[in-house]
Amino acid sequence: MTILYLILAMLVVGLIMGYIAGLIWKDNRPIGVQGDYIVAVITAIVVGLLDFYVIPAMGFSDTLKWAGVATEPALSVLLVLWVIRKAK
Repeated sequence: MTILYLILAMLVVGLIMGYIAGLIWKDNRPIGVQGDYIVAVITAIVVGLLDFYVIPAMGFSDTLKWAGVATEPALSVLLVLWVIRKAK
């Protein structure tokens, strides 16, 4: 059940960060609005799941796991969308 909540939370994070990316880079949307949201959601879910499973496997505490899940997907979404904008 925790995984379902994590995926739903990362879906919301992806949508919010896709919206924020649109505010940051208003005139530069090489993959369109829908593309921004799709990339943001996929990136947030993948990075959130990686953090959820990899950080404990490396031997770190649950506190660090949840800190990574709370911050890293949002920053990763902005990084991926920035790279897409620079590549186009």
